[in-house]
Amino acid sequence: MKVVKLRIYPTPEQSVALAKAFGCCRLVWNRSLQLTTEAYRQTGKGISGYDLKKMLPQWKQELEWLGETYSQCLQSSVLNLSRAFVNFFEGRARYPRFKSKHKRQSLQYPQNVKLEGDQLHLPKIGEVYCRVHRWFEGPIKTVTVSRHPDGRYHASIMIDDGSEKPEPSADGKAIGIDLGLKHFAVTSDGEKYNNPRHLKKHERNLKRKQRKLSRKQQGSNSRQKARRLVARVHSKIANSRADFLHKLSRKIVNENQVIVVENLAVKNMVKNHSLAKAISDVGWGIFSAMLKYKAEGEGKVYLEVDRFFPSTHLCSETLLPLPQMGLDVRSFECPQCGKIHDRDLNAAINLKNEGLRIWASGTGASASGGNVRPKRGRIRSMLSEAIPDKTGSPRCTRSGTASGSSR
Repeated sequence: MKVVKLRIYPTPEQSVALAKAFGCCRLVWNRSLQLTTEAYRQTGKGISGYDLKKMLPQWKQELEWLGETYSQCLQSSVLNLSRAFVNFFEGRARYPRFKSKHKRQSLQYPQNVKLEGDQLHLPKIGEVYCRVHRWFEGPIKTVTVSRHPDGRYHASIMIDDGSEKPEPSADGKAIGIDLGLKHFAVTSDGEKYNNPRHLKKHERNLKRKQRKLSRKQQGSNSRQKARRLVARVHSKIANSRADFLHKLSRKIVNENQVIVVENLAVKNMVKNHSLAKAISDVGWGIFSAMLKYKAEGEGKVYLEVDRFFPSTHLCSETLLPLPQMGLDVRSFECPQCGKIHDRDLNAAINLKNEGLRIWASGTGASASGGNVRPKRGRIRSMLSEAIPDKTGSPRCTRSGTASGSSR
């Protein structure tokens, strides 16, 4: 399976039709969620997706305007809610929430969608112009149409390209990556990538537009316009962050065969109010996910080392433990070997070596063990443009790159 995301440009009439369709799908989702929650509270059992689908004809009789929306979009909304509950009970997501008309809107077409040239045919909507920047081959499985708060429309097309994931192979260059805040990434071969700090670059503009929004009258058209201006700034920040992460992850995957990173607990890290904004802005989790799917799609090895592995507090030369260091210590002299090590580079090399050990053992067990707990009050440091600055370390000639959290 493969997904291609295209920008679409509906006409004003099509925008109105899509807005109605979004509202119908949102109502079906919210009503289904409410019925399921109430049934669970009263009986201890929920309502299956099949039973909810059988209620749709009755809802269409009560609300005639539901019939204006393509029926399979409404059914997909119910099935997506059922999948959301499965993800919740299996621990992969939190409890499903009600959808709001002020946030991102979406609906799904499971079939009867065609792409001919630059025209995307959507049932009951018509031919919608789309900008095709990447051509693909294979049958279309599903199409998800979304409208963002800033007014942009996209269509995410899932296709069956018939390709299978290649078998992973570790024959080639290995790299360890230490992620941090001062530098987004430091690799085991000595390259450092600065933290772009996307939010900080747009923070003044965002603050000004948010102040203007707060002064607008509730429910007025001027408030809606001001809300879209704020959403545009947020989109600019998100797009610049995604552009940086895509380019850097593609560069690392193209140049290496084995990629080792640290399994960071970002949700726990943002509980530190001193670093929460910087951690949320840097995008470690998205970057790791990009590295993983890009590496696995090309038959390369992506490994994650346990977050409690003491990569910062081990000498990469002697593998002997080091005394505890504060976050302000960026370089140190090893008391055993006497060499001066860069803190982040030392951690990246240790991550690479630990990842190769895990791959060679075939057990997937990290040296730290499963019952290790971090010391109370100990804070891991975080991340940083995709322009490498060579450190000049004598270990720069080693093959492998690593990025992990600087602790």
